[in-house]
Amino acid sequence: MLDLTKLARQMQGLSQHLTIEAAQGRQRLELAQQYLHNAYAVQKDLIDRQEKWRDRILFANATPIEPLETCIDIPVPPKIHTVIATDGSQIAPNHHEIAYCYLLNIGRVVLHYGQNRHPLLDSLPEVFYRPEDLYMSRQWGIRTEEWMGYRRTASEATVLAELACAAKTEAPALAMVDGSLIYWFLEQLPMDARDRILPPILVAWQQLREAQIPLMGYLSASRNIEGMNFLRLLACPHQVPDCISYCPNQLEKIPCKIFEPLRDTTLWSTQLKPGQRGPLWRSNARILDLYEGQTIYFCYIHVGTEIARIEVPSWVAENTAMFDQALGLMLAQVQKGYGYPVAIAEAHNQAVVRGGDKTRFFALLEKQMIKAGLRNVGTSYKEARKRGSIA
Repeated sequence: MLDLTKLARQMQGLSQHLTIEAAQGRQRLELAQQYLHNAYAVQKDLIDRQEKWRDRILFANATPIEPLETCIDIPVPPKIHTVIATDGSQIAPNHHEIAYCYLLNIGRVVLHYGQNRHPLLDSLPEVFYRPEDLYMSRQWGIRTEEWMGYRRTASEATVLAELACAAKTEAPALAMVDGSLIYWFLEQLPMDARDRILPPILVAWQQLREAQIPLMGYLSASRNIEGMNFLRLLACPHQVPDCISYCPNQLEKIPCKIFEPLRDTTLWSTQLKPGQRGPLWRSNARILDLYEGQTIYFCYIHVGTEIARIEVPSWVAENTAMFDQALGLMLAQVQKGYGYPVAIAEAHNQAVVRGGDKTRFFALLEKQMIKAGLRNVGTSYKEARKRGSIA
């Protein structure tokens, strides 16, 4: 139980700390705005330096494809269209439960607008209990709980492509996922482990590409700084941005690190009006070298309630008509969802496994185990005591 009386004594120090942080944040923002304005005139030179020294730059940075001062109004979407979304949830394996297994639940949503068609709102559960599912990841030093999350990411992409291709009509469509299309966690995985996660995702994306259904990742409250890091090229005091020679330890205080922890969304909130997008960027994340040519592009959009980061594969970004239409459909989803895309929110609601669902899952499992003739079926004493209190 949380002791609020003891906690209240610490609140004063926390509020003072936040006040100081807010003042420092305003100073960093003013500095970033100044550097952004200065970068307008030398954008091409910065891109040339970035390209020439990319192998010597040690921080993640993106390349602006359009002028940095770009502010474009999002077009109005067509009334007749379809939006598809998936999201996932899980029940993690627990040695104290009646059986060591885990469950993935993929929420599926297909919303048709102006077509007099029923929506699809359901979920697709899958139980993993075989030794190869439970213990395979340990050979790479990956915990089962982590591996479960990676498998879920791949399943979300596969189910999304299946849904979108099955729902394809003459009406415009948009396939959406919650979160980034740049799977940063893949960088840390051994090659054999990565080859079990990334290929199914790329196959799903290729299916969407062949069906000409744009794919989009929606990031709310993004913490990304790839755009801010581009401005670090202008703040670099050295003749060339050769981090390996001049600043090999990026954890130390270095001259160009004058904006951190300022985020891209904070800067672009001062540049965009509701319904506008900023410049299109190409991510230079090294993990994208494994994406088989499907480089990820992104932009920031003022959706009315926040600055959202929107990510799309190259085949969407390079098709101007498809990209603009996809942005219009996305913005309509945000408006229908009162600040967040309604299709993604509903996919989450379909996927989420609540306490009652978890109880019913293990009750069903227990029934099947008893039916199969297994004895001594039950939770550990530790788990049983944690579910109740004698105090």
